[in-house]
Amino acid sequence: MKISIIGGGLTGLVAADALSSEHEIHLFERLPYLGGCLSSYNMKDYWIERYYHHCFATDTALFSLLERLGLSGKLEWITGTTGYYARGRIFPLNTPGQILAYPELTLPDKAKLAWLTVKAKKIDLAGLDAIPAEQYIIENLGSNVYASFFEPLLKSKFGDRRSEVSAAWLISRIAIRSNRGVSGERLGYLNGGFHQVISALESSITAKGGRIQKQVPATSLEKQGNGWILNGMHFDAVISTIPPHELERMGGPALPHIPYQGAACMTLALDRQVTEGIYWLNMKESAPYGAVVSHTNFIPQERYGEHIVYLASYFSGTVPHQLDERMIADFCRRFAVPEREIHWHRMAVDPWAGPVYTVGYRNLLPAYEQDGLFMAGMFSKTNYPERSMEGSVRAGLEVAECIRRKIHGST
Repeated sequence: MKISIIGGGLTGLVAADALSSEHEIHLFERLPYLGGCLSSYNMKDYWIERYYHHCFATDTALFSLLERLGLSGKLEWITGTTGYYARGRIFPLNTPGQILAYPELTLPDKAKLAWLTVKAKKIDLAGLDAIPAEQYIIENLGSNVYASFFEPLLKSKFGDRRSEVSAAWLISRIAIRSNRGVSGERLGYLNGGFHQVISALESSITAKGGRIQKQVPATSLEKQGNGWILNGMHFDAVISTIPPHELERMGGPALPHIPYQGAACMTLALDRQVTEGIYWLNMKESAPYGAVVSHTNFIPQERYGEHIVYLASYFSGTVPHQLDERMIADFCRRFAVPEREIHWHRMAVDPWAGPVYTVGYRNLLPAYEQDGLFMAGMFSKTNYPERSMEGSVRAGLEVAECIRRKIHGST
């Protein structure tokens, strides 16, 4: 079969690689590089992801992919430390002593939070899809735990839509982040960067005859008989990995609206670390970013020759005016960094970075096949109730298997 794939992110590449041994694959990517949210900057002496990344101990499909690509030996497990910026200072939240000393929560509050962390993996998420996260936390842990701990997290991630987010998303987030020791959380990273996954998939696809066209967006889609016309070319099947509403604009099926939001991620380099050794620093105070992710407080700075910091922000609609300038100005003021100390900075913006997991989101999940068109991506069931590299890999594999089953059933 002649199959087109719209989008060169992780899901699209995994699906292309899975099918390219048996079929003629044409992959279209509108950007000049592959990987989507897993793409990387190629600096002079190293690669660094455009958006911060790490993986978790439960990511079995990702680990199998790394094994097949010959990259599993580069996977390493490192302790990632966390903290909160509140009251004008940094509060580490890793050891029992640090958590007990955190002044924004009372001792009973901390006991309730610990109880929820232990319980999270056993909670039935399906029953939480219809319950707002705000309501769930206030009813079960109290209003102070919500206002002092969870609301800043939800605000930084979902902005004005935080009150719409379901408890299913929040509890799944807690459950996946509960692989903790007494000094922090065990997280996975690929020595040398995750760009190696994207590069290896690209090489594998092209070696099997697949065609990858960068800077070639999919602009038109039309059903024709048992196949499709995409960008004026006939295909027996089409896999779309872009947001469903974007596909609908070019002729795809009309589906229930899946809410999306954008991400704006500032990456900058310094000579020194400024978050007191903490990898993931959540902002309780208002700032033009919701978290400061100090990559080189997680991965050794010696691999880069400088300290790498991400400033993470999410938005709906268009990027806020002069967001990059406001991010840098706030970061320099808040962490006493003269702007001249910043070696370089880059701003990555994706207007459709991922879904907003609102109440009732589970009912919006589309099947892999819609009116003869195949769809997979961050909106797939494998990425519910939280998106991840694991979910994207599984979506790519599962949509490829759907095509195989359809071919087998029709012969």
